[in-house]
Amino acid sequence: MPKGSVLDLVLEGSGSRWCLHLEDYSTLVVGLPVIADVKVGARYELNIDAITSEGAGVGRLRGGQVVFVHRTAPGDRVFVEITSVHRRWSRARLLELLKPGPDRRDPLCPHYKWCGGCTVEHLIYPAQLALKGKLVTDALNRIGKRDSLPDPGLNPSPRETRYRNRVTLTLVRTMAGEVTAGFHRLESSGSILDVDGRCLLPEAPIATVWEGLRKGWGRAAHRLPDGPRLRLTLRGVENGDVLLLIEGGETRGDPEALISKVSGLRSIWHRKAGSFDVPCFVAGESRLTEVWYGQEVEVRPTGFLQVNREAAGLLHDHVIKVAGEVRGKRIVDAYCGFGAFGRRLSLDGAVVVGIEVDAEAVRMSMEGRGSSFQVLQWRVEDLLSRTFPTDLVILNPPRIGVGAGVMEGLARARPGRIIYVSCDPATLARDVGRLGYAYRVSRIEVFDLFPQTAHVETVLTLEAI
Repeated sequence: MPKGSVLDLVLEGSGSRWCLHLEDYSTLVVGLPVIADVKVGARYELNIDAITSEGAGVGRLRGGQVVFVHRTAPGDRVFVEITSVHRRWSRARLLELLKPGPDRRDPLCPHYKWCGGCTVEHLIYPAQLALKGKLVTDALNRIGKRDSLPDPGLNPSPRETRYRNRVTLTLVRTMAGEVTAGFHRLESSGSILDVDGRCLLPEAPIATVWEGLRKGWGRAAHRLPDGPRLRLTLRGVENGDVLLLIEGGETRGDPEALISKVSGLRSIWHRKAGSFDVPCFVAGESRLTEVWYGQEVEVRPTGFLQVNREAAGLLHDHVIKVAGEVRGKRIVDAYCGFGAFGRRLSLDGAVVVGIEVDAEAVRMSMEGRGSSFQVLQWRVEDLLSRTFPTDLVILNPPRIGVGAGVMEGLARARPGRIIYVSCDPATLARDVGRLGYAYRVSRIEVFDLFPQTAHVETVLTLEAI
C-alpha cells in the first residue's frame, strides 16, 4: 500500500462493530474498536452534525471517532483543537468557525463564551426547541426501546431570558484578598468565571440585587461569612423581593449591613461550612410568600419551586388537562413536592394521595390543601404499591428518575393512565422501558423551562394496553 494512502474498514458480526483505520502504514489492531490516532493539541477541521444533551456539538474525524465541541451547531464547519482523548471519543475546543450552520446566531450574553451557565445560547430559539424535542424522542427510541411515537408538542417558554427565579453562584476568595463570584467556567468545574448582573438568566430583580451585593459586600467580601469559598443562592419572589442563602464559612458576617445597602434584598439565611442542617435565618424578613397555582406558599431558602414560574404554569395546566374528568377517581401524586397537582385535582373532586419524602415540601403541602388530599411523608419506592388500586398515577421524580421497582409495580397494577413529568430524557426513557409492553405512549409534550440550555422538561402520557 503506497505511503499516504488511507484505508477505512468497517467489520460487523456477532453484534459488534469495528472501524479500522490505516494511514501511512499505521498498525491495524483487529478485534478492538479502533479510533484515529488523536492526540491532545492536534487540530482538525470538522463538520458538526448534531448536539448532545449537554449542549456540545458532535463531529467525526475521518477514522470515525466522535469529537464533542461546545459552542458549535449542526451544519457548522469548524476548526478545533483536541483537549482530551478517551477510548472512543474526544473533546475539543472551538478555534475558528469556518462556515456557520443555518441555526446559529450571535450569543446574547457577554459572558457566554467562557461561562458554563448556558450551553445553547448560540442557537436560534426555534432550533433550541426542536433540539429538545429530538433529545426526548431519541432517548425514548434508543434507551426506552419505543418506536412509533407521537410527534412531541413543543411548548416555548414565555420568556427566553430573565426567566430564572433562583440562581446559585460561587464566591472564591484568594490569599491576596481578591474576590471572584459567578458560575463555573465552561468545561472547568474547578474554576469560577466572574459574572455580573448582565447575565441573562436571572429575573431582573435578582440581577439588580446581585449587582448590589457585588458593590456592597465590602473589601474581600468582609460583610459575608468568612472562608475561601461560599455558595450564594438568590431566590426571587413574585413581588420583586429577593432572598439570599449563604452556604459556607463559620462566622455570620454582617448581614444587617447587607440588608441596608442592597436594595431589594429582604431576607438572609446562613448554613455553616460542612453542615447539612436547616439554614439559620440571620437578617431581614423571616417569612416571604407568593402564590403558585392558586396556593400561597412560603419561599424558603432550600424549598423546591420550579425556576421558571411562567413556563411551569403552562406545564401544570397541561397535566391537569390531561388528567381529564377526575371527579370520584382515586389518584396518586408521587414525588408530589408541595402538592401542586394533587391539591388542584382534589378540588376537582378526586380522592388524592400525595407521597413525598422531603419534610419541608410536606409542610408546605399542608397549607390550604383540599379536604380529599392526603399527603404522606414516605419514600415512593416503599409506599406506592400500598396505594393501589388507583385510576391515575402522576410521577414527578427528581432528575435521577424513579426508584427500583416502581415501574415494574405499575406494570403489574395497571392503573388506567400514568402521567410522567421528567426533567431528564435519559432517566425518563429508562423508566418507560421498564414498563415493558403494559403501556403505550399516547402523548409527548416538551416544555422549555430552561431556555439557552439543553435541559428540558417533559410530560409523557401513558395509557394501559
